[in-house]
Amino acid sequence: MKIKLHANDFQDALLERQYPMNYVVDGGIVEQEFSADIFGIRGSYREILMKNIRIGYGNMAMVPTMELSFETDFETVEMYFLLKGDSSMVNTETHQTLEISPNQHNIFYTDHFRGKASHRGTKGLLFFEVNLIPDFFSQYLPDSSPEFYDFLKKMSLKENTHLNKDNYSITPQMHFVIREILQCKRQGIFKKMFLEAKVLELLMLQLEQVSSENNQQLSISAGDKEKMYAVRDFIIQNLENHTTLAHLARQVGTNEFSLKRDFKALFGTTVFGYWNELKMEKAKHLLLHEDIPINVISEKIGYKNPQHFTTAFKKKYGVVPSQLKKNKAG
Repeated sequence: MKIKLHANDFQDALLERQYPMNYVVDGGIVEQEFSADIFGIRGSYREILMKNIRIGYGNMAMVPTMELSFETDFETVEMYFLLKGDSSMVNTETHQTLEISPNQHNIFYTDHFRGKASHRGTKGLLFFEVNLIPDFFSQYLPDSSPEFYDFLKKMSLKENTHLNKDNYSITPQMHFVIREILQCKRQGIFKKMFLEAKVLELLMLQLEQVSSENNQQLSISAGDKEKMYAVRDFIIQNLENHTTLAHLARQVGTNEFSLKRDFKALFGTTVFGYWNELKMEKAKHLLLHEDIPINVISEKIGYKNPQHFTTAFKKKYGVVPSQLKKNKAG
């Protein structure tokens, strides 16, 4: 199981990795980090291997004209999440192209793949990926929809494919699970157990989203999608602030009706439902990973009254913030 990464149309070798069969490693789990500053590419990559699963997290900056070429000699299913930047991938054999924008995800199947990847703009790339052994993945894929059935069929024919030609939006829950994976402090078998569970949770969230998708987003124009992404970005950057639908609609040049309709079609929830989900996920993260008073956390996510925050948090998670903080300390 080998992967090769090159710059400049397969001319300059950047990285070559040989993986053990089915990612089985001594000790059950292995973690490594790499960094690069060569051929116009600068960045870091973190990798975790355990049976049936490879987890990767990359942060890269490269000149916009740069193309990365890569080739593999094995088959894999990849859960891919683009957290920042715009990416384009091309199968050099079929010339099939896939564009993916920030905060989008998809699932791919490849067998002995040879392709190129590039990015648009100057923001660089931040991405999270999980590779699964196909037999391991297949046991969790239902055949209850045409997308799943077609994906399984193409896998059986060893035909490179993706779950859907349209990418899906990364939900707040997915962001939270990704953070939990990256910030896991456990060691040994307990880390392996935790990461396996979280990878399956992330896969479940992806498959649930596909299953519940009503395809309304397919009728949204590219221009209107950009407006909804602008609203999402505003929400992410202004969790502690308050606004109205009318104000958000004016910000992006649409009306309230279109904002409500298109946002729910694209992200699967209402504008304020998405906003509240992000607030609660950030609060949970701060409670578990930072030593910050609850009243400060309340302010950071826009609650002037800590009691109102406590009520909302308990409604979401079933426990009050102080109890979660106490359990973490204990």
